[in-house]
Amino acid sequence: MRRGAITQGSVLKAIAEYDVLGRDEFLARYGFREARSYVVVHEGREYDSKAIVGVAHQWDQGRALRPDEFSGGKEHAVAWLKRAGFQVKAVKNPDWARDEIILACQLVMESDWKGLDAQDARVVELSGLLQLLPIHAEAERNEKFRNPNGVARKTFDIATRHPEYQGKPTNGGALDVAVLREFLARPDEMTEVARLIRQGIAAGELQSLAPTEDEEFDDYSAPEGRLLMRRHHARERNKGLRKKKIASVTQRGGRLACEACGFDFEEVYGDRGAGYIECHHVVPLHEAGEGRTKLSDLALICANCHRMIHRRAPWPTPAELRTSIERKHASDRRAAEAIGRPRRAADEQMPKP
Repeated sequence: MRRGAITQGSVLKAIAEYDVLGRDEFLARYGFREARSYVVVHEGREYDSKAIVGVAHQWDQGRALRPDEFSGGKEHAVAWLKRAGFQVKAVKNPDWARDEIILACQLVMESDWKGLDAQDARVVELSGLLQLLPIHAEAERNEKFRNPNGVARKTFDIATRHPEYQGKPTNGGALDVAVLREFLARPDEMTEVARLIRQGIAAGELQSLAPTEDEEFDDYSAPEGRLLMRRHHARERNKGLRKKKIASVTQRGGRLACEACGFDFEEVYGDRGAGYIECHHVVPLHEAGEGRTKLSDLALICANCHRMIHRRAPWPTPAELRTSIERKHASDRRAAEAIGRPRRAADEQMPKP
C-alpha cells in the first residue's frame, strides 16, 4: 500500500461520505478523532483533514488508512491534501516565535513592565505588524491570528513573569521567560534587536526572507530571532562579497584556510577543493546594524566551524573558536602523555588492593 498516493477524486468521495453520515458517525466508523491542528476546506465547509485523508485511501489503495499509520500534520495529511489540490487550514494559531515575543516584550518594557489592553493603540499597531512577519505560513494562521486580543494576552504573559510581579502568572511559555530575562539583562541590546525587526518589516526588507531548507537554528539559540538570522545568512551568502573577500586574501599571498581551525579544502580535496571556503559575517546585526558590509567584517571559515559558531548564542568569533580548539587539543595531548608516561618504581611497588 502506498501511503499518500491519493487523488482529488478519492478525497471528494471521502468528503461526500462525510456529508452523508455526518461528522460524528464518519469519525466513529473509521476510528478517527476530531482534528486538532488542521482542517481541509471544500466549498466553504471544513472537514477533519486526517480522517478525510485516511478514508480517501480506500478508493485509491483498496482500504482506508488507520489513524496510527500516518500523522495529521504537515508531513503526511497536510502535504498529501495540498498535493491533491485542496486548501488546508490551521485549527489553532502557531506558537509565538522569538521575533514576535521580542516585539511584545519591548512594548511591555516601555509600559513599565505592565500588560496592555486590547484597545490600546500600541497593541493594535503591534497586531498589524505581527501579521506582516513572514515567520508563519498563511495555512498555519486562522482568522484570529495575532489579533489585538491575542497580543494583549501575550503582554500579560510577559508582564506576570517579571521578577517583581507579586500575583499569579498567566499562561506563558519558556520562551516568554527567556526573552524577558534577556531584556532585563541586556535592555539596550534587545531594544536594538526589536528596532531592527520593526525597521526591516516597515521597509519591506524582511518580508521577502522566506525560510531556508537548511535553517537549523531554533528560537532558543538564535541571538536575534529568525528574521534577522535569515538576513545575517543572506549577507553571508552574498556571492559578490565572498569573491571579494577571497580575492583580498589570495592577492596578498594568503592561503584559503579556515581562520578558526586551519582546514584547507585544496590540501585535503585537491583540485575539487581549490578556491573553496565559506564566508562568515563576524558581527551580529544587532551590533552592526543595517549598514554596508566591509571586508574586515567577514571571516573565511570551513563549514564545520561555521556551523559551530552559529549553533547557539552567544556566537564566538573565529579567533575565540580557534582558542577553544587549541585548548581542547592541548588538553588531549596532556591526557595522552599522562597515559603513556612510564610508571615510577614507587608505583610498581605499591601493593595491590
